[in-house]
Amino acid sequence: MIYQCIPSSLNVDGGVKNYVKSLLDWRIPNTSDNILTTLQNIRLEQFDLLHIHGAELLGEIWHKCPVIYTLHNHNSYCPSGTKYLTANQLSCERTMSKLGCTWGHLVEGCGSRRPQNMIKNLQRSQWELETLKRLKILIIANSNYVRGWLIKNGLPPHQVITLHCGVSKPSAIQPLTQNIHQNQRILFVGRIVPDKGLSWLLEALTLTEPKIHLDIAGDGWERPQMENLVKKLGLTKRVTWQGWCHQQKLDELYQQCFCVIFPSVWPEPAGLVTLEAYARYRPVIASAVGGIPEYLHSGETGLLIKANHRTQLAAAINELSQDYFKTQKMGQQGHTLFKEKFTMDIHVQKLQKIYEQYLA
Repeated sequence: MIYQCIPSSLNVDGGVKNYVKSLLDWRIPNTSDNILTTLQNIRLEQFDLLHIHGAELLGEIWHKCPVIYTLHNHNSYCPSGTKYLTANQLSCERTMSKLGCTWGHLVEGCGSRRPQNMIKNLQRSQWELETLKRLKILIIANSNYVRGWLIKNGLPPHQVITLHCGVSKPSAIQPLTQNIHQNQRILFVGRIVPDKGLSWLLEALTLTEPKIHLDIAGDGWERPQMENLVKKLGLTKRVTWQGWCHQQKLDELYQQCFCVIFPSVWPEPAGLVTLEAYARYRPVIASAVGGIPEYLHSGETGLLIKANHRTQLAAAINELSQDYFKTQKMGQQGHTLFKEKFTMDIHVQKLQKIYEQYLA
């Protein structure tokens, strides 16, 4: 029997938890409906395969059964978990080291400057990386970007494979119509925190056509600062704060927009917003960081732009706002790409083959 394993500390992580629940909903053959949150006091020899989604459980393995580990983030090779240098507003290009990561925390703002947090984070990442090297288990990365960083930090290439994400098909979808396009609404979906890049999207909005309206679906600790920025920029009438949205409301917002903006400044491991937009026939304008370029074909399913480049972002928004046929075609091509490569059904089929080959 195959079991999916998420440590209890990750149960608050909606993305990972929802992903594993989606796997269970698809009923992979010989996979249990139950999610394990701990391996303590459990006889591991009874399992045919454990698929682990959190590094905390790796210390409880000890080669007692076959194990596959999916890395959903940067934690195993980045103590701060961000791969982003706040001071320079750039992705971090260094491999993990005590000296380099300490410099990054203290000078470049990539994580907490508190000594106890710096030490704790560095020890955690070093432990995760060394444990993966010691166990020699198969690691699944959700992008070639993540796979590349694991290899740069010492994992052998044969130990790490890439399996791109998938999302479920929405129950009701509507291709972009000319009437919807004429409403001139764009959509941001995500947590309202500095890494997600909402501030420079708002600044870019001031350079776009005045009729363009931004819906913000999400919440986060930086929302008060962003609300003040909206007032400062004179955008109050052009921005609607939707807050945290249930799926039905999100579907409505996707249907009302002519494109989705994904302005992350940190290198997203993958970025499911892109796929969610494709599933709903909407093109995406996104930052060319992290794993995002592996999911977005610039000029075909949307537009890739340089992170923090306000004039480039504004120009991309204006370009799609003024050309319905180009925007509609990109949305169609994004939906075709979604059906060919990124549905949850296709993702599960590929994962099942990985299971079968690993157990062969």
